[in-house]
Amino acid sequence: MSQPQEKTPEVWSLEGRFQHLLHSPRGEVEGAMIDVEGIPVQFVFDKHAHDCGTRAFQALAAGQAVVAEGTLVPPPPKGEAPHEVFAFERLVSIDGTAFTPDAAEREVQGTVARIHHARHGEPNGVVLDTGDFIHTRPDGFAQLGAGLELGARVSASGPARPLQGGATGHVIEARTVNGQPLSSKPAR
Repeated sequence: MSQPQEKTPEVWSLEGRFQHLLHSPRGEVEGAMIDVEGIPVQFVFDKHAHDCGTRAFQALAAGQAVVAEGTLVPPPPKGEAPHEVFAFERLVSIDGTAFTPDAAEREVQGTVARIHHARHGEPNGVVLDTGDFIHTRPDGFAQLGAGLELGARVSASGPARPLQGGATGHVIEARTVNGQPLSSKPAR
């Protein structure tokens, strides 16, 4: 007997005007409201994703035109929500201009101040004395081995984004560390 195939959710593209961010009780950004032809639509962000779209919404002013994509979230067990809710997939455009992630190429140098660990506990990069976080993924960290110990001088390059939460520095998705290219596996 075969197992039923799980249906892939349909991705919707919605055009509207940004209204405001939605915050969790802890103060973190967890979504955004947009107005689509007078109808409120909510986008919720994956709490485990570090999507540049989240940062893009934080930089928007109320009333800016946006096109966003998402998958429709089923209604809660308590009944229908007062408006449509979508799981955010990506930001397509802002004010008619195609959105490109703010992850510009950057090169950083510094001394390893601490090893950084992923949510599941594996080392996935280092934090430099400059405050920059070089994200190597666990497989990249293993590949680099002894070159990332505490006190080591490190240079890295790759797409970079500012750290959130008032931290100084950037997160660099390392493509090269100390001149050595990392494997091109997608980030986890």
